[in-house]
Amino acid sequence: MKTMLFVSSVVVLFSACKSGTGSDASQKQAQVYLDSYNADYQKILYADNLAQWELNTRIVKGDTTSQVLADEADKALASYTGSKANIDSAKKYLAIKDELTPLQVRQFESILFNAGNNPAIAGDVVERRIKANNQQTSNLYGFKYMLDGKAVTTGDLDEILQQSTDLTQRLKAWEASKEVGKTLKVGLDSLQHLRNASVTPLGYKDYFDYNAKEYGMGEDEMLKLTRQFISEVWPLYRELHTWARYELAAKYKQSVPDYIPAHWLPNRWGQEWSQLADVKGLNIDSILKTKGAEWMAHESEKFYQSIGFGALPASFWQNSSLYPVPADSPFSKNNHASAWHLDNDKDIRSLQSIVPNTDYWSTVLHEYGHIYYYISYSIPQVPIILRTGANRGYHEAFGSMMGLASLQKPFLEGLGLIPKGLQTNDTLKLLNEALNYIVHIPWGSGVMTEFEYALYAKNIPEGQYNKTWWDLVKRYQGIVPPTERGEQYCDAATKTHINDDAAQYYDYSIANVLLFQFHKYIADTILHQDPHATNYWGNKGVGTFLQNVMKTGASVDWREHLKNTINSEMSAKPMVDYFEPLMGYLKKINAGRKYTLADKPTFD
Repeated sequence: MKTMLFVSSVVVLFSACKSGTGSDASQKQAQVYLDSYNADYQKILYADNLAQWELNTRIVKGDTTSQVLADEADKALASYTGSKANIDSAKKYLAIKDELTPLQVRQFESILFNAGNNPAIAGDVVERRIKANNQQTSNLYGFKYMLDGKAVTTGDLDEILQQSTDLTQRLKAWEASKEVGKTLKVGLDSLQHLRNASVTPLGYKDYFDYNAKEYGMGEDEMLKLTRQFISEVWPLYRELHTWARYELAAKYKQSVPDYIPAHWLPNRWGQEWSQLADVKGLNIDSILKTKGAEWMAHESEKFYQSIGFGALPASFWQNSSLYPVPADSPFSKNNHASAWHLDNDKDIRSLQSIVPNTDYWSTVLHEYGHIYYYISYSIPQVPIILRTGANRGYHEAFGSMMGLASLQKPFLEGLGLIPKGLQTNDTLKLLNEALNYIVHIPWGSGVMTEFEYALYAKNIPEGQYNKTWWDLVKRYQGIVPPTERGEQYCDAATKTHINDDAAQYYDYSIANVLLFQFHKYIADTILHQDPHATNYWGNKGVGTFLQNVMKTGASVDWREHLKNTINSEMSAKPMVDYFEPLMGYLKKINAGRKYTLADKPTFD
């Protein structure tokens, strides 16, 4: 099949060279090539995603069948997107882009970008990278976590970190969650070099630079942007960090530390701390347990239908993997919630491990946000290769915005998940949200982004992975490990994105910034409601706005699209403004306390 596809590209290119001249002729020639490319690309992409789906949903220790099939499918996709014929064609047409339509130009730019990760001129590097990447995925998700000599799931470990007040038990759970890193260190070292070697032949500086280019930025510009985000939220993060140190010390009956021991926090990486602020009446765990995971899955669909989206297709329910695999199952699966668009058209699925609790309630709505984004731009006006978000952050922005909206009081009241007129502490509710969204910025824009910049742009050696990681964690998060973490560990690699979604984690920070921009616009312009107390449910105006933003996919420039839809450039100001009422509250509580984070963040 690969040979046939290669020949079709060559034939199209040849015919294009023989056709007439002028803008009309160039556009017709280009369109013939693009129609062929999109059709071929879709077939190979679908085969690759089907193989990846199997690899991620059924992992049997010792059975390499799925990995071998995924390797072959990845190679086929890489061979096609990175072929010399396609690279040469894209360059040829981009050289005459003034004669093409803007939509054609965007497709050729996307073709060339996709080739950048798999260029044929890189030789066997691409094939070796694919094999190493799939092996890393198998090692990560096939790992058997053990606690006190018994097999446990990551969910079991998370439950201890979220609920236990026994520091000894918490330490055991935290350390158990990091054991997988030992098995991933060699693989990460290999991927560090293979990923860089895959992209440099087409002129990218390194793998970090390559991924930043999808935003139309270089790596230095991306770092400037993510560091700007950190600086903007730093005053509030510093207050939250101080508050958390004292709160946690009181909770565990310990002296107040200068930096937060990692096992004191409710998340394995300290990326969100919302469990520290329990808003009475808004924790809906108990009622969700009575309703069950399946209710959550279907009620989330009903929400999107209520604002004007259609029902999910039957194939979604038939093909998705939505619920946990039992601990004693003969196979395991990727436990990271995700949405899949397998053929860039009708085959949409979600991989989750839904459990009936408050956190997963917002997660399901988040993942369905991706699903409905897929559906919105899977229309004839958007070519297959451009069926993705306006930028990578857009997808996460809409998913996260739905997570935020799903936990606001009017929304929960409307569903009967809390009593109408429930009196709650609104300041505490805002604190709970800040412990999610604000706390995530130093983690996502700081630790994760700076580590992967060091990994790919600075080429830090394997013997410095863990030191680099924990230096960044302390600098940006103000967190320290509870025990000595030498270089036999690889704690960075315990985070799934380091392994299988590399050098893109700043997408989440961009998404958080965008979500507050979009949420403010919806609250102010469509709902005419307080941004802190909205109810999207049943408002067709919200649905119409979202579909208009989503339906263009990547067929338009994201900067222009943002201005055209909400009359603004990307800015963290709406996020900072949203949490502004919290600053006075925290400053009052923290009066007289010791601050250990600097007034301003420092960058290398």
